[in-house]
Amino acid sequence: MAVVVQPPTVAPPDIRSIVTPVLSALPGAAASAQPATTVLPSLTPILRQRVQLLASASTEPWIRLLTYEPSKVAQLTGIAQSGVLDPHPVSGEIEVDWDGEVDTQYKRVDQETLHTLAVLRELGLFFKLLYCTADPDGGDDGWLVGEVGVADASLLNTFAGSSDINQAEAAFQAKKTTSIPRPVVQAINGWTSQAPADEEEDDDDGYWARYDATPSRTPAAQRSPAPPSVAPTSQPDIQRSESTEAEDAYYAQYDSVQPAMDNHDPDEEVHMQELTRPLPPLGLAAHPAAPTTTTTAPKETTSGPVLAQPIPIKPGSERSSVSLGSDNETWVMAHPRPASSASSAGSQTVAKLEEVAETRQQTEYGVKQHISRSIRSLFLLSRASGIDREEFERMVRTELDVLAMVEDEI
Repeated sequence: MAVVVQPPTVAPPDIRSIVTPVLSALPGAAASAQPATTVLPSLTPILRQRVQLLASASTEPWIRLLTYEPSKVAQLTGIAQSGVLDPHPVSGEIEVDWDGEVDTQYKRVDQETLHTLAVLRELGLFFKLLYCTADPDGGDDGWLVGEVGVADASLLNTFAGSSDINQAEAAFQAKKTTSIPRPVVQAINGWTSQAPADEEEDDDDGYWARYDATPSRTPAAQRSPAPPSVAPTSQPDIQRSESTEAEDAYYAQYDSVQPAMDNHDPDEEVHMQELTRPLPPLGLAAHPAAPTTTTTAPKETTSGPVLAQPIPIKPGSERSSVSLGSDNETWVMAHPRPASSASSAGSQTVAKLEEVAETRQQTEYGVKQHISRSIRSLFLLSRASGIDREEFERMVRTELDVLAMVEDEI
């Protein structure tokens, strides 16, 4: 059987002694930006921290920090400055009928939170009190002011509390007991399960019912694009050989593919060798040019470079030519030219080198821009801290001198 933990018994607050210090400080709070230190101990830790942090970062009156409704700040300031909170000239206290003009309600929100709402009808103000324990500033356990605001006619109905603190405790326990879900036994497909009979959870039945309608079987296996593997030995040899050939043909198309992580390219290495090979002298060729005439000459095997043979062309050609004697033929000296493959490989290499140079130039430019902006940022920071330009330049020169001494050690 579950044991219900009873909340600790709390005595009702003394509204007059708790509210009076804060009520007396409202006129000053409407005119000053700094909170009064004598009022801070009367505030809850959360409201106290709010007032201390936000008041130090603004020049506006700190009365706006006592309420959590920004639309009521002007009205709250008007009440504080209207003169109704001026102390009596004889007694020195604010005239409030604490017995007849104050409406009080209590409400326990959870196991650790107990609120008290005090509405001062004559002044049009309300004070929300909170019972606090273990105050970080060293205060004793007790009631503190958690909010100050402007009261309206529907405030008590909105708060929905009890007029007696014991009734508030009893209402909390009753609500806690009724909120515990009652176990309900349900039989689903022969299985017995317990489900809470809460009406709010009934709305989720449709959501979970969609998963109940989902088939429990696994998805069908997707067929691989590769051809089927070798057939079992029980099948005929012809089918087994056809399956093997299909596999070989499928994987053979990847034999000429170079892996993406392999940096070695054989074709590129051959092109680089052709580029680095020394060229023959001008007018010489590694192999004799084939003559265009039909006359056949005896083939001679040569081990070294030979003189390039002239190529006859017809008169009137646009190519550069030289006339020889009385013959009508014009001869053109064949100039050495690189092979098409080597030429394309050389252009690719040059393009790569240009790309690397451009990337290095962009990187160098970006580093220079970063250094320039960093120095500007340091100068702005030093100037904001009160360091003049001469001192900043001296510090930079000192660091550069130190860097020159320890450059080899970095």
